[in-house]
Amino acid sequence: MDHGTVGSAQSGRLLVEVREEGSSAVVTPAGELDHHTADLLREPLDDLLTKGFSRLVVDCSRLEFCDSTGLNVLLGARLKAEAAGGGVHLAGMLPVVARVFEITGAEAVFAVHDSVEAALADGTD
Repeated sequence: MDHGTVGSAQSGRLLVEVREEGSSAVVTPAGELDHHTADLLREPLDDLLTKGFSRLVVDCSRLEFCDSTGLNVLLGARLKAEAAGGGVHLAGMLPVVARVFEITGAEAVFAVHDSVEAALADGTD
């Protein structure tokens, strides 16, 4: 398996790393995901979907904040991935980020896992 970083981008408060894991892509946003940084996550997610990766794992273990704009980026990626026969799996959410998903009810539409390994092992989409 290729565990190397395929790409990364940074803009002040958010760093996004992307790597391929077999037929899945793992995207790791680190820092604050809000309306100022949302495009930094949206662009690699869109690029991966365009390249044919319909199964995306978002490693949220380093995501310290997520507002409604960030949530909308993830919801948009989920719709595109599902249209391509895949899905978006969220892994390792910190309590402060998980709370946003609970309050909005968005946790019900995502596959949520304790770890990236668990998300990669889950063969459902």
